[in-house]
Amino acid sequence: MQRSTIAAYYRGGTSRAVIFQTKDLPRDRSKWGPIFLQVMGSPDPYGRQLDGMGAGVSSLSKICLVEPSEREDADVDYTFVGIGIERDEVDMAGNCGNMSSAIGPYAFNERLLKNCDYGAEGEVGVRIFNTNTGVIIKSIFGVANGQAMVEGAYKIDGVAGSGSRIHLDFLRPGGAKTGKLLPTGSPVNTIDGVQVSCVDAANPCIFVRAQDVGIDGTILPNDFLKLAEKLDQLEKIRKAGAVAMGMVEREDQVPRTIPKIGIVSPPTTHRVLNGETVDASSLDVVVRFISDGQPHRAVPLTAALCTAVAAKIKGTVVQSCLDQELDKLENFPEHALTIGHSSGTIQVNATMDGKGNAESATVYRTARRIFEGKVYWNE
Repeated sequence: MQRSTIAAYYRGGTSRAVIFQTKDLPRDRSKWGPIFLQVMGSPDPYGRQLDGMGAGVSSLSKICLVEPSEREDADVDYTFVGIGIERDEVDMAGNCGNMSSAIGPYAFNERLLKNCDYGAEGEVGVRIFNTNTGVIIKSIFGVANGQAMVEGAYKIDGVAGSGSRIHLDFLRPGGAKTGKLLPTGSPVNTIDGVQVSCVDAANPCIFVRAQDVGIDGTILPNDFLKLAEKLDQLEKIRKAGAVAMGMVEREDQVPRTIPKIGIVSPPTTHRVLNGETVDASSLDVVVRFISDGQPHRAVPLTAALCTAVAAKIKGTVVQSCLDQELDKLENFPEHALTIGHSSGTIQVNATMDGKGNAESATVYRTARRIFEGKVYWNE
């Protein structure tokens, strides 16, 4: 028998997700995982998720849970759920920064905000508590006619067209999962014979130099998928790094979604997925991330935030690949770092305090409501 649950479908940044309110889900939480898998069309050995809302790509196989918050410092609580494609995985280990951009507009459109004038026009600020990482995200976006604005002139690489700009501040993002900005206590470690930097900001990430693992730093996803041995090597480093960061005791316990692993290289003029050429002079660093075992077609937003923070930490492999000296970063416009990725570029602001802690990481995104209604699943 098919049953239905109220849901919405939003694009957030370069990701898409089905969004539920927890009050609309069964009281028996043991049913949630099977429902989420059915909604996405997983597991699918063909990797297409044809029987659900997924699209065979990790950035499009996502669930978000939203509810009013009981915290004094937040308006809504947001839980991110990553759904496996070929396997029946339901992962709540880390946050999705891109989908974070849709949570504020969703909360406004669904009237989840207390003491909010829904008839006003201008900008609205929403404080989001991400339950996966314990980080507060402040989202600022435009509203008009009782809805979060969608149309605008702001463009992000990886998404066609333009939209209304959403300002995201990830507050005190350091130690989101491990409690420490540098979980190993050092900006550089050696794992499997390769120098790495393990940094935990917004989400934990492991960074390696492209040249140290014999990979072209500007490689595009389809070509990257052909390098099975390199992908296996990077996964081995990722799992060993997770243990070194204290996230788990054994490698077989490492979540599939975190830590992310990124391959960094100095700025280089190169072509991106839409066929355009990005000039080295417009970049500060180039990065290619592996997300859920797949080369990401843009960049996971929390990984971009972590990259910007890592760039401000002396001695990291990210800092060693920068176009400018670390002490010159303070001269960047609004302290922004321009990161090159497979779909173009992204600018991220990272602010550090005098003790070397990350005060905030800021980025701009767009989001769009695609549909809302009922989604069906089998009892």
